[in-house]
Amino acid sequence: MTNGGHQPNSRAVHPLIRAVKPLVDAVGASFVPAADVEPSDVRLVWDGKTIGAVRMPPLHGALDRLIDSVEAELGARLPLMSRENKQRAVRLLDERGAFTLRRAVEDVADAMGVSRITVYNYLNAIHR
Repeated sequence: MTNGGHQPNSRAVHPLIRAVKPLVDAVGASFVPAADVEPSDVRLVWDGKTIGAVRMPPLHGALDRLIDSVEAELGARLPLMSRENKQRAVRLLDERGAFTLRRAVEDVADAMGVSRITVYNYLNAIHR
């Protein structure tokens, strides 16, 4: 998104854009210029004026993005993690809503190199 001809990482960028950029990056979203806002975008309004918007990423690939962010946060690929870190990864994925997605338990189990039962056991321990 531009703001007076500047990219979002420029020092001249609007303070609201600068403030929400880490969140936008973390969820894999993108900034949209005010002139290109679509009804499904989340408008960024400052003093009653739309300065731009955030466009959320498509749901397709959401689980992969969540897994990537957890791997980055924990510093290792899922299959290489210790049992304890795999449990932490499942907790983080659960907190971020990953298991509301269809086939998420199976896909996370495959990504971790464990059985579905193992992932269900981790989830059961979290929710006790």
